Amino acid sequence: MMLSPLPTVLLEPLVRASLLEDLGRAGDLTTNAIVPKEYQAGTVLVARQSGVVAGIDLAMLAFGLIDPGVEISVERGDGCNVVDGEIIASVVGPARAILTAERTALNFLCHLSGIATATASIVAAVRGYGAKIVCTRKTTPGLRAVEKYAVRAGGGSNHRFGLDDAILIKDNHIAIAGGVRPALERARRAAGHLVKIEVEVDTLAQLEEVLGFAPDAVLLDNMSLPDLRRAVAIVGGRAITEASGGITSHTARAVAATGVDLISVGRLIHSAPILDIGLDHRGS
Repeated sequence: MMLSPLPTVLLEPLVRASLLEDLGRAGDLTTNAIVPKEYQAGTVLVARQSGVVAGIDLAMLAFGLIDPGVEISVERGDGCNVVDGEIIASVVGPARAILTAERTALNFLCHLSGIATATASIVAAVRGYGAKIVCTRKTTPGLRAVEKYAVRAGGGSNHRFGLDDAILIKDNHIAIAGGVRPALERARRAAGHLVKIEVEVDTLAQLEEVLGFAPDAVLLDNMSLPDLRRAVAIVGGRAITEASGGITSHTARAVAATGVDLISVGRLIHSAPILDIGLDHRGS
């Protein structure tokens, strides 16, 4: 899998803000009191359970921003599978810097690796079918870019990054506009030539009405498996089909078997548990 790293200019403000939050007004009182300034340390980032790595660049930045003298050697980069006890990276340098940056580095690495691991689980569940697993905009404020990157690290794909990516007409838009027709007509007038339009539908009757306006994609929300199969047949390739609504790694394969093109899963990000990763001292 080819995974393009995110640019440092995008990552650094996130890491810097997290370090500033942690350092507060007086810095690391514990480390500065206990560890002499000249001490050097050798540590390793170690997986404490199996999963997929994501966020190593943010972890590296955390150590480097505290002290550029910290040296990091990555063994298992973003998108790599790891098992319990496997070394992800070695971190060597000034002990104070390593200890001060440790929590910020691990917060990013554990959180994003958890998202990548959750994504990989659902991607594996639908293997053999044509459906892609995509995330949603249900992200942590301020972390959308890196959380969606973690989805890619786990083998998934991204839905909209923001409200300005595409037009997605949902049930409340339709209700306020007074129906599907006025909503779609207004959307068509406003959309630029590169802007795609997707419409959310809850029933097969709504789907048939919407298809009359030739949307680029239809979001099949909370439909039963029989209705999803019927919806795919009704669409007949005229639009991209996306299934959504409480889909998990246990139900994703059955949804994929209906023939939908996309399966959107909010829990990839908002409910993914962390991947347990620790920083262990291995001598100076």
